[in-house]
Amino acid sequence: MIPRLGPPPRASATYRRRPGAYAILVRDGRILLTHQTVPRPEYQLPGGGVDPGESPLPALHREVMEETGWTVGGLRRLGAYRRCCFMPDYDLMAEKLCSVWLGRPILRRGPPREAGHSAHWMTPAQALDRLADPGGRRFLERVMATGLL
Repeated sequence: MIPRLGPPPRASATYRRRPGAYAILVRDGRILLTHQTVPRPEYQLPGGGVDPGESPLPALHREVMEETGWTVGGLRRLGAYRRCCFMPDYDLMAEKLCSVWLGRPILRRGPPREAGHSAHWMTPAQALDRLADPGGRRFLERVMATGLL
């Protein structure tokens, strides 16, 4: 069973399943996060929604490039979690099914392409402290506990 993390779903809401792919990206002992300014400022694991007809890995590569400007490699799937939330960009109550991967940033191609995003390098402890999503925090805690950083 895939765990649900974060606030429980509202009984009065109807949720639409939204698959997504996210990555813990490690290089030289530091973590690459994206900072999103809209709809509210927050740090996130790079990644995002899997579009219809798209597979998770190509979606992850696309989203990381859009949000950070980096290419990635050596991706290994860590697991998944579910999260119920409102997605204001889509005016959608979503049950996000989030796959999480561990990988390495390879090459910076330029600045983030997605408006309102910026790339930030942090120590694992800083990243853990700043990540807004409980699922991202849980997977980062697991990676830190295994010594893979």
